[in-house]
Amino acid sequence: MTNQAGIRLAVIDTDSAFLTVLGKRLDGAGWEHRVLAGSVPVEELVAMKLNALLVDLSVLGPQGWEFLEKVCGTIPGLGVLVCTSRSTVAQRVRGLRLGADDWIGKPSHPEEVMARIEAVVRRRKRAAAREDVGPLVSGELEIRPDQYQAFVSGQSIGLTRREFELLQLLAEAHGQVIEREEIYQKVWGYAMAHGDRSVDVFVRKLRQKLQRNSANWRYIHTHFGIGYRFDPEPVGTFAEPPVDLSMEAEEPREQAETVRAELARERR
Repeated sequence: MTNQAGIRLAVIDTDSAFLTVLGKRLDGAGWEHRVLAGSVPVEELVAMKLNALLVDLSVLGPQGWEFLEKVCGTIPGLGVLVCTSRSTVAQRVRGLRLGADDWIGKPSHPEEVMARIEAVVRRRKRAAAREDVGPLVSGELEIRPDQYQAFVSGQSIGLTRREFELLQLLAEAHGQVIEREEIYQKVWGYAMAHGDRSVDVFVRKLRQKLQRNSANWRYIHTHFGIGYRFDPEPVGTFAEPPVDLSMEAEEPREQAETVRAELARERR
């Protein structure tokens, strides 16, 4: 079978049972893949021309974190997924903040592992396709796809990779409402589970950073029960200060107040 996904994968793991089952699925899908028993120099990973790396950090011992950070920082086009067992919330957060694109807990079904790898590679390809696009300037923001960062007056506002992907998605659809499910599909790479608040949480964090660095502008607007719209407007054009509506689904009383405020604006 041909490698229709176009994926070249390396797996750093020593779990023979997991590798056997995963290997059969990868062979069946025609993926190019190889297994590594431990860390290798970054230069060797570059020479392999990979677009995805699946790593069990427990195999690497205490040096695993340093290896993860170095790989993510040195090979920006490489999709990196951690697949390990017995991890804590703190460890998962640390791994994602060091640059990992996803964290998968063991035991895990090989089909899910492959789907997550495909999702990461798709996001990377979309990002690479936009690297040659010039900066997008809107309001006081300068959004730079080549640096995965946004700037105000030349100063980075300190976005994480996922926050940047969220901002870029909204900004490229300037003025259009994007539904939460579509945002999740395009930024996270797979379907949103019922009750998942990830989009709202990341919009809230993104708004906080935008407000800290560009307090005179309101960039992201909430469409209650639907999604979000990027449409920069000076704060002075509003009759009242901007309100963070990204977590409205969690607070019924705040929902009611938000609806009343929106209706009042429309009546004006």
